[in-house]
Amino acid sequence: MQDELFTVNPDLAPEDQPEPAREIVVPPGAPLAVRMRPRSLDEVVGQQHLLADGAPLRRLVEGAAPASVLLYGPPGTGKTTLANLVSTATGRRFVALSALSAGVKEVRGVIEDARRRRRYNDENTVLFIDEVHRFSKTQQDALLGAVEDRIVLLVAATTENPSFSVVSPLLSRSLVLQLRPLTDDDVRGLIRRALADERGLGGELDLTGEAEDHLVRLAGGDARRALTALEAAADAAAATGRSDIALATVESTVDKAAVRYDRDGDQHYDVISAFIKSIRGSDVDAALHYLARMIEAGEDPRFIARRLVVHASEDVGMADPTALQSAVAAAHAVQFIGMPEGRLALAQATVHLATAPKSNAVITAIDAALGDVRAGRAGTVPPHLRDGHYAGATRLGNAQGYRYPHNVPEGVLPQQYPPDELVGADYYHPTSRGAERMLAERVPRLRRTIRGG
Repeated sequence: MQDELFTVNPDLAPEDQPEPAREIVVPPGAPLAVRMRPRSLDEVVGQQHLLADGAPLRRLVEGAAPASVLLYGPPGTGKTTLANLVSTATGRRFVALSALSAGVKEVRGVIEDARRRRRYNDENTVLFIDEVHRFSKTQQDALLGAVEDRIVLLVAATTENPSFSVVSPLLSRSLVLQLRPLTDDDVRGLIRRALADERGLGGELDLTGEAEDHLVRLAGGDARRALTALEAAADAAAATGRSDIALATVESTVDKAAVRYDRDGDQHYDVISAFIKSIRGSDVDAALHYLARMIEAGEDPRFIARRLVVHASEDVGMADPTALQSAVAAAHAVQFIGMPEGRLALAQATVHLATAPKSNAVITAIDAALGDVRAGRAGTVPPHLRDGHYAGATRLGNAQGYRYPHNVPEGVLPQQYPPDELVGADYYHPTSRGAERMLAERVPRLRRTIRGG
């Protein structure tokens, strides 16, 4: 959308083009997301970590010393909006290119045009490049000279970590700012503003509470997605002569049914409980169903990942030691790539845990040990196990008589490890399921050797 509205033809000489307006004029028929694009910092929602007083982006927008910027964040968080505001606030001409369609020729054309305008008209240019991570190394290199000499003030947007997708020379010449997904309250505020504002729906339609909640869930922190869905629902309501937008209207226009799920209520606890119990019961299909319900309802994927990590040790444990690795990897993947792609890692970990052999021996063991400690059965550390790396340790008898297990071929030898009060206490009782079957045979042999039985 921004390409159609804001891109100029770089092949025309400055004298052949009209002087661009300092304020972007948006046609009345433009999409709602474009009409509602903030015109000032006061209208921007979210990103307060970048827009607070003294924050780098606010200083740039308010006309501080110009610096090229890489805006890194999920879709719909305001990257194009902020680029426009930088242009307007600094009185610069705004040119937009999309890395999906522009090549080196287009980039060099814009730079040369900016050079001429700067030389002859004393006019500076903000160059906005969307999806800059899709530019090849050669295309990114073509920007370096112009950025370094400030022929253009580059504002580049990417949904991927620029440390991996943008060449180092361009990174070193730019300020990298990470945008965060909008909160539910941010999206709700945007929806309500669009309903009332003359640029939006002008107060002509009401939105029911259920419909608003559904739009917020659908948005997933993406302002553009929320406003696009609202516009589609408003068109459908107006076409049928309704004065309000109901949940059924939103469902029919966006082809996505509302999931009855309250993240702060019973449904939240009931569904996550059913999810974990389905994994524990090895019903992989039921587990995937409840996972899908949580994802579709907008549950925090980090919450789901945390539950998977807990479950990997609590209910799978040593029956499949790789289950914990799978769950932790899913948690890292969700943090690294976000949603919706993160659903794949969550699903993979769910399938792994649901189909894995089960054992609760780990949680039973640690809880039994904790029970003894809390009951006062602690005792003193045996002298031969105490630290001996300080002056006077030998005189106290510490670390004397310790036997080093690696000195014997088997790597295991008779020696007392627990305090006197806990000699002979067995906490870990491996099952005969999965990989723990081997431990069920090995652990008793180890105990006999260590205890000299």
